[in-house]
Amino acid sequence: MLHYMLKSKLHRATVTDANLKYEGSLTIDRSLMDAVGLLPFEKVKIYNINNGERFDTYVIEGPVGSGTIALNGAAARKGLINDLVIIVSYALYTPEDMASYAPSIVVLDEKNRIKTTAGPVI
Repeated sequence: MLHYMLKSKLHRATVTDANLKYEGSLTIDRSLMDAVGLLPFEKVKIYNINNGERFDTYVIEGPVGSGTIALNGAAARKGLINDLVIIVSYALYTPEDMASYAPSIVVLDEKNRIKTTAGPVI
């Protein structure tokens, strides 16, 4: 049996841009992607703390060190600049993987700088 478990989490990210005319996706500062092991085009779920919206999209790499968290395309209708969001990805793990399982979790400050980390970078 495989277990569908949390892989990566960016907690309390601040939305820095919402671009309705963009084709779609979520732009994330590459350094934040690296901090939790997210890859370009990886599926993510976004949970908007401000309005309760929950939706899926994929990741696009943003400039390193920029703090960018940008809702693009249809996702721009799900939040506003300065909204707080939780960005997560999940993966399937074997029972053998579960022996050493730990998700990569990063808590961000209001400027999308890393405050705390937990778990390994995948």
